[in-house]
Amino acid sequence: MKRSGLRAMRLMLVCSLIVCVAGASLSAQEKTTDWRQFRGPGGQGVSPTKGLPLTWNQQENVLWKTALPGAGSSSPIIVGARVFITCYSGFNVPGKGPGNMEQLKLHVVCLNRDSGKILWNQEVAPTLPEQAKVRDNHGYASSTPTSDGERVYAFFGKSGVLAFDFEGKQLWRSGMGSGVSGFGTGASPILFNDLLIVNASVESESLVALDTRTGKEKWRSKGIREAFNTPALVPVNDGKTELVVGMPGKVLGFDPATGEQSWSCANEITWYIVPSVVAYQGVVWSIGGRSGIAAVAVRAGGRGDVTKTHRLWTSKKGCNVSSPIIHEGRLYWMNDQGIAYCAEAKSGNIIYEERVDRIDQVWASPVLADGKLFYLSRRGDTIVLPARPKHERLVVNTLRDGSTFNASPAVAGDRLFLRSDLFLYCVGGK
Repeated sequence: MKRSGLRAMRLMLVCSLIVCVAGASLSAQEKTTDWRQFRGPGGQGVSPTKGLPLTWNQQENVLWKTALPGAGSSSPIIVGARVFITCYSGFNVPGKGPGNMEQLKLHVVCLNRDSGKILWNQEVAPTLPEQAKVRDNHGYASSTPTSDGERVYAFFGKSGVLAFDFEGKQLWRSGMGSGVSGFGTGASPILFNDLLIVNASVESESLVALDTRTGKEKWRSKGIREAFNTPALVPVNDGKTELVVGMPGKVLGFDPATGEQSWSCANEITWYIVPSVVAYQGVVWSIGGRSGIAAVAVRAGGRGDVTKTHRLWTSKKGCNVSSPIIHEGRLYWMNDQGIAYCAEAKSGNIIYEERVDRIDQVWASPVLADGKLFYLSRRGDTIVLPARPKHERLVVNTLRDGSTFNASPAVAGDRLFLRSDLFLYCVGGK
């Protein structure tokens, strides 16, 4: 081969490498701006983004506002240019009367992230009979979907789990059981490799893993009772990952690949557990219940009953709905009555406990971005506090639209997504 030909080949190879590296960088960048599951990356409620607006209302810093085809408590997820959310309509919709159960419809909705335009709305027939009423208008679409970047997975309690491609085509549907609860379904699905893991505590008192491609069951672990929380995947020191879920009486660790239980730790929490656990450097923190012991810290990675060896502390300060945030050695949360807490993660000692004015109920889990905590109340007020060991209210923003905000915020890029029973809002700088 002539030298000119060799030079041309080398140039082509260099250009190809540049394109591949650029493509890989772009893909990594896109992933950092996604929010693909309940509470975002790792289920921790933490975003690396900067530049979120500090103030907004119905007239300021709302980039778009889209009327949804139904109500719901599920949070939005964001994958690239798409936003996915679930809804329900036709029966027991807040503000529209009870209606007829036969008219109940479930919805999986895809929107354009930049404009808020609804790209598709797939209606799902529920498995009837559903429960005639769900307490506090919690509704029939309370579990946040998740996505692996190719498919979106939605969980509707006794109506099962469904997978859709990004064009809205249903790929499969799998049942999780027929059990119901007064508050409806609370847990959201998560992904581990090619497994979709669902906490079906309400439906069948089980953790269930499904094949993401086919929906076929891969493993099931029973005995999961009154656990309304989304499980967390926790890296441990040996390079492995554990699946951790809290329930009354104990925190449990599983092998997410097989469903085999690895360890159990007594938590002394006697009430149902709604908040999801958070984790950092192999330690998990679980809060829940309404009275008595309401929080526990456990070092993951044990085997068998690890109560005496791995339980670090318990506390009577906790929360029965909203999940906590772990940040710089401190735990932050707000209970359902609008009391903000900051605790030392190592000991559980309370650093501050302050009631926030104008806040009645907080069910949504907070998010942390750019050193700030965002707490959303059921009336649509978002309280912004600095993530520091001193209580200081920066601002209270309102988007009150006459309905209820039960869903947790989502963050993608420099935008905040807030969902009510009526609308999905995209908040960002102009």
